[in-house]
This record gives sequence, C-alpha cells and structure tokens, in this order.
Amino acid sequence: MNDRPVRRLGRRSTLITAGAAAALPYFWVPRVRAAQQLTVRTPGGVYDEVKRTTVYEPFRQATGVEIIPVPATVAKLLAMHRSGQMEVDLIDTGDDVLLQLDEAGAIAPLDLKGFKRTNPDDIEATVKHKSFVGSFNYGMVMGFHTAAYPKGKEPKSWAEFWDVKAFPGPRTLADMASGAPDLEFALLADGVPMDKLYPLDIPRAFKSLSRVRPAVTKFWDTGALSAQMLADKEVVLAALWSTRLGVAIDKGAPLGAQWNQNATLGQAYGIPKGSRNADAAFAFIDFSLSPEIQAAWLGPYKAIPVNQKAYAATAPELLDPATRVPWTKSKGFVRDIVWWSENRTKVNAAWSKWIAQ
Repeated sequence: MNDRPVRRLGRRSTLITAGAAAALPYFWVPRVRAAQQLTVRTPGGVYDEVKRTTVYEPFRQATGVEIIPVPATVAKLLAMHRSGQMEVDLIDTGDDVLLQLDEAGAIAPLDLKGFKRTNPDDIEATVKHKSFVGSFNYGMVMGFHTAAYPKGKEPKSWAEFWDVKAFPGPRTLADMASGAPDLEFALLADGVPMDKLYPLDIPRAFKSLSRVRPAVTKFWDTGALSAQMLADKEVVLAALWSTRLGVAIDKGAPLGAQWNQNATLGQAYGIPKGSRNADAAFAFIDFSLSPEIQAAWLGPYKAIPVNQKAYAATAPELLDPATRVPWTKSKGFVRDIVWWSENRTKVNAAWSKWIAQ
C-alpha cells in the first residue's frame, strides 16, 4: 500500500479546568441534529480527562452533541463489523489499529474536503489517509528514573540501554500485548542504522532482545503499567510512550525522557462502517482538528499537533532546543505501520515462542 499514514505522538496530565474550557473562544459549528450523543471509542483514563474539558465539552456547547467515551479492543471492533452491529460512532485509536480495521473493510472513506472549520491543507500530509486521519503525534521513548540516572547521565541510545554493565538496573520493554514489542529498538541496539530498519529482521531482533532480557523485570502490556513501574522505581529504565511518561512527570515522579532514536507514533480518527451518527462523527473530527482546539487540547496533554497552525502550542519539552522542531522530527523515525500490519501475525508467532523459552 503506497497511500499510507505515518505520523504519530503524545500526552500529559495537566488539565485545563472547566472554567478555562468555558473561556475558549467561540467558533461557529453547524448543529448536528442527527444525534444528541456520539459514542466514541477512546483509550480512556487521563486521555479522556484532558479531552473532556478541552474538546468534548466545547463540542457539546457548539453542537448540542454529547461525547460518550467507551472502551473497545481491535478484536471487539472487528467483531462488531463482522456481525453488522457497530456499537460505536467514531473510533479514536492508534493509526496502526485503524489501518488494520481499514484493511478489514471496517472503516468508511473520509473526505476531509467536507470540513467546515479546519483547512485540510493545514493538516500534515503524512497523517491523511483515504479512510482515517491523524489527530496527534507522540513517541516511544527511553524513560529513566533520575534517582538512578541523573539527567545527562542516562543512556543516550538503545545500544547503551542494552548495555547492562555500563548502565545497570532493572528495565521494562513493551509486551506483544501492548500492540508491538520493541523490535526496532532491539535492532538499533544491534547496530542497524535508523534509516535502514525496515523491513525488520525479525530473527535478528529477537536475538538482540535475548541479550537484554535478563535485565527486564517485566514486559508491560499497558501504558499505565509502564509508567507506574518506572515511577515506583520497580525499574530504572523503560521504553514507553512519551505521553504516559509526561503524565508521570506532571504528577511529580522523578523521571526523565531521552528522545534520541525515538519511534514516532500517531493517534487517529476513523468513522466505522455502520456508524449510526456519521455526520456528528465527521463534525467532531473537523472540530477537534481545528487549530484552536488542537492548541487547547494538545498543549496541556503534551502531544504534538497535526494541524500546522497549532504548532506554536507544542509543549517546550517536546521540542529539540537545537532545532526548535519536535523531537520526533529531529531525533526519531516513523514506525512503519504498513510493515506491522503485514507482519504482525508473524511477529506474534515469534514472540509466543520466544517468551515461552
């Protein structure tokens, strides 16, 4: 597939209060009469806490439509599609998941030309897909506990993360259950150049993972667990989502982020086939991608906007001070979601065999 989305990114727990949300400038949005409620599949937790005051409530005030966040795995979403009983109106998830759903025929085409308040030309070209569109970017980064490694003394690369003699201490990496194990980091640690990662050499990646495995206390399956293990000093080094790391830091955890060789990831919106309120879903995507709402939401959430007019709202810690561009652009690589879609079954089989050893 040549027409592929690629961008991705991040978060934090500083919340805009309801008062601040009410102070957001008013923007005209046509009222969506077809629905008084819009059921949206979301990641939940802090994600919804931030969006409730910065996106959901302003959207309700502008359109009269209440956002109802609900959880749903990719397996459940696929089951809904196959049964013809789609229970959500909009899907808010990782772009890799939306690619899987799209390839299964579960996502409706998305024509951004119908936007009323967002200029489609302002949205990064790399996050626009025929059936879904990115909402923000973030990174899989190296997190460290500053009690073990003061800032500046932490590993500066995945090769150093893998070097348990020079940088001792327990670590955590992603489990297959998180969506994808850290094969890219394993290959970088083994000397593969960042621009030569794909197609991933699966046997070589697992051989590299075996070298660091004795120092891995646990492979995490949820973002919350990865951040909690690091904050509790159950581990002192971790590969985790920058958004989860930002949340922990905002709550006062003595942690730091090393952005070198980060994997750029993305969150995205897609309207499932069978959505009962597709018009309201489309209006919500339009609303939440506008520069004003992207700035209001992603500034405190510590994520990187996809609307170029909202770049100024990017949190300073997400910018490379040497270049003033996001770390994802200056020090990262984009995770190839097409490769993962085509090879996830193969990786899952290799993971199951490897983890059982």
